[in-house]
Amino acid sequence: MATDLQIRPDEISDIIKQQILESKREIDVYETGTVLQVGDGVARVHGLANVMASELVEFPHNIMGMALNLEEDNVGCVLFGEDTHIKEGDSVRRTGAVVDVPVGEGLLGRVVDPLGQPLDGKGEIIAEKRMPAERKALGVIERQPVRHPLMTGLKIVDSITPIGRGQRELIIGDRQTGKTAIGIDAIINQKYTHQTDTPVFCVYVAIGQKASTVAKVAATLEAHGAMDYTVIVTAPASDPAPLQYLAPYSGCTIGEYFRDKGQDALVVYDDLSKHSWVYRQMSLVLRRPPGREAYPGDVFYLHSRLLERSSRLSDDLGGGSLTALPIIETLEGDLSTYIPTNVWSITDGQIRLVGELFYAGVRPAMDVGNSVSRVGSSAQSSAIKNVSRTMKIDLARYRDVQAFAQFGSDLDQTTQELLNRGVKLTEILKQPQYQPMSNEKQVVALYMATNGHLDDVPREEVARYEREFLEFMAAQHADLMLEIEQKQELTDEMTERLEKVCASFTEGFKATLQA
Repeated sequence: MATDLQIRPDEISDIIKQQILESKREIDVYETGTVLQVGDGVARVHGLANVMASELVEFPHNIMGMALNLEEDNVGCVLFGEDTHIKEGDSVRRTGAVVDVPVGEGLLGRVVDPLGQPLDGKGEIIAEKRMPAERKALGVIERQPVRHPLMTGLKIVDSITPIGRGQRELIIGDRQTGKTAIGIDAIINQKYTHQTDTPVFCVYVAIGQKASTVAKVAATLEAHGAMDYTVIVTAPASDPAPLQYLAPYSGCTIGEYFRDKGQDALVVYDDLSKHSWVYRQMSLVLRRPPGREAYPGDVFYLHSRLLERSSRLSDDLGGGSLTALPIIETLEGDLSTYIPTNVWSITDGQIRLVGELFYAGVRPAMDVGNSVSRVGSSAQSSAIKNVSRTMKIDLARYRDVQAFAQFGSDLDQTTQELLNRGVKLTEILKQPQYQPMSNEKQVVALYMATNGHLDDVPREEVARYEREFLEFMAAQHADLMLEIEQKQELTDEMTERLEKVCASFTEGFKATLQA
């Protein structure tokens, strides 16, 4: 038997009323503006009343820009493309999004621009997500002290100015004194960490460099197997100033992805001097009031907000770290100029390189007396700390009396011994580029230097002594080397064994010199 379906009109009207009340019309509203003036990579736009600082805006011909100056009657936008394609009267549209970059392990081994676009011809980048280029630095409670070393593989750095994971160590010096070389060596040396449970992922940021220079760096990293865990972010000198300005922030965000996952990352900023120059250029074109050396008043904030993002997270947040190696170029060793003094105060120590040492063949050309690590010593391995305890003092005293070396015959015995020890320490700390040294090799090499085993070895034979000694240790005493590597310390028993080995090898080496 069929059942009659009865529909009441009042019920239908109630349902319709309810649907009308709950309905929402979604309207696509685009806030638009008009270009008033364009030139020198900057466009002044009328309108865009609600635009945010650092918001992406879209110009014709698919050119993107970023709102940087928010003034009463116009918005100053910097362009990430050629300004020749934009003219007065063009329409500008808000995007509602701030500048962001792709992040994730899909970027490893790639060369990208500051917007995350590939430059290496290896196809599209598959990113896990996108993160803002500008991020607020974490607070005090969300951090923890630096406790774990980040080995650079350079004897002079790891022993005298050690770097910890989460530290900011400034590399400063004149042009062509080996600043970039230290950063590249540090990246190459992180290869050993990928055989452990605490790998270090690296980001190399090239700001205003020649494209050929960046290509050479990429080829070097590729040749040493370092590109597998490295991302290169480059904005060459030919790129617009806004892209060069954005580069370090993008590189920092890529590194933060690994830090936030509880892993360790290293970012090399090469260099922040050029970064401050392009920011000054942009600021002057935007007609911001110039200050000291024509830099805008917020140039300190420019780098402080970048470098403060480097830290070691608390255990509650995963315990990841982001280490920063910013590079600053000086002119004729002048450290009193605006940018060096600014960055000097922001960082946790500095490695100062000097041209006199570099051209004298002392490479890395580190000025021991003016180089320091303010937190890295707390993360230094016990073994390295043990063998290098007196080395900085010995080298500093040697540099003080070095001028009197030419009067060697007139000096007392103590001073002559100091000069001799300083010469041998200087020789042992020399290290070829792209040849980082493992922790255990550094320990045994520095032990025989600081305990007098090189005192009777001629200066010109020190390099051969070190090479043959390390080969001898690897062949005949691999168990001791392995023990040093695993324990990261020198016990009394290990020290006694090492002393006997050094004494025996030194005696044999001297015999070969006399033969």
